[in-house]
Amino acid sequence: MLEPACQADVVIVGAGAAGLSAAHRLNSAGVTTVVLEAAPHVGGRMTTEKVDGFRLDRVGRLLSTSYPGLRTTPGLDALALRPFSPGVLVHAEGRVHRAGEPASAGGTRGALDAARAFVSPPRWTRQRATAAAPPVSRAFPPLGGALDQARLATALGRIATAPVERLPARPERPAGRALAARGMPARTVEGFLRPLLAALLCDPDLTTSSRCADLALRTFASGRLCVPEGGADTLPELLAAALPPGTVRTGVRVTSVSTTSVTTAAHGELRCRAVLVATGARAAAELLPGLRVPPFHPVTVVHHTTDEPPIADAALLLDADRRGPVAHTAVISQVDPSRAPVGRALISSTVLGAPPTDTDRTVRAHLAALYGTATHRWELLAVHHTPDAVPAMPPPHDPRRPVRLLAGLYVCGDHRDTSTVQGTLRSGHRAATALLADLGVDSTAAAAPVPTSTAA
Repeated sequence: MLEPACQADVVIVGAGAAGLSAAHRLNSAGVTTVVLEAAPHVGGRMTTEKVDGFRLDRVGRLLSTSYPGLRTTPGLDALALRPFSPGVLVHAEGRVHRAGEPASAGGTRGALDAARAFVSPPRWTRQRATAAAPPVSRAFPPLGGALDQARLATALGRIATAPVERLPARPERPAGRALAARGMPARTVEGFLRPLLAALLCDPDLTTSSRCADLALRTFASGRLCVPEGGADTLPELLAAALPPGTVRTGVRVTSVSTTSVTTAAHGELRCRAVLVATGARAAAELLPGLRVPPFHPVTVVHHTTDEPPIADAALLLDADRRGPVAHTAVISQVDPSRAPVGRALISSTVLGAPPTDTDRTVRAHLAALYGTATHRWELLAVHHTPDAVPAMPPPHDPRRPVRLLAGLYVCGDHRDTSTVQGTLRSGHRAATALLADLGVDSTAAAAPVPTSTAA
């Protein structure tokens, strides 16, 4: 409960990753901060449902080890990242193929080598391999022949090492059109790049700005795809726990804001010197009339469990054939064992766009084809549909949308930057920097700034 006389230098509305990262920067500069969250928990869309020992992400965004914000944001030093196997599996033309993921540890040469298709098959479990597992090709037809693979390797190696400042200077168009215009064979685009970018951007039609898509490819080419250990909510919970006690107040719904106060539904008015709105785009527009609300990419995550994993591989499996609703899937308990009880496998599958009719039955049928095994005995744990999961970034897209509306009133979130976790953290940092400047606080006293992003 907030006391009527309670005051703070800054009130932040929303305890998602953006608001919490901004709170850290403000606190490190000596600015007293209160974070108000309407929900009973922190995290916003980065939430994880706990069911019978399972940890089930509601949106399930992919992170990357190359995100600078995961290393430099105060409070995240204890964040454990669980990487996927180096490479992705692609189901194409009825077969499963492995494509390499460039890794920064190997330098430029490693990026070029890893971008080529691996010849080793996925590690199917013995039982599945001798039964109904999809045939594994030692070639990579979606990437074409040696020349096509060399072109792809060169392109990924180039984007992995290119200065990030150069990417915004490229011509901007929808990502799908840009891929076709860059000389890549159609089989490479459709068999590898399109399903990969769809997974990274949550955009099945690749209407995203080609500049944002290039940033996503740079992420892929310079790091490892990963998830937070224990679930997506681990990240905001670590941020909240590292703030001074009493900074974050959950269950407090803000109804209006001004440059010097916020009004709550049941806890009175809180006076302050500045207000930062760090909610999702729709909630922010309700508090800040006139604020642009972008379109969104809806996401549905379907969680199943079984007593035996369909594959013994911590890899992301993409669907290039697009003959079912699942865009990508993974035995997530192979990636992060803490997400499932001992002896159980957790399979998390992502549907991009509106969920199909009879979601469970339709998804099961598609997963049976992707994994090459019967799925009728799998147990459905949860279906999480989020209509406003990811803000769309069609061209032209400004990844540095203003965070300062006027002196004393600021806004941040993934709708002000790129719609990734890195963009979310960076927008909070930008808003805090602008706020400190207006308050006349020496920002050098704050934590070291997040460097310019090398990823989407």
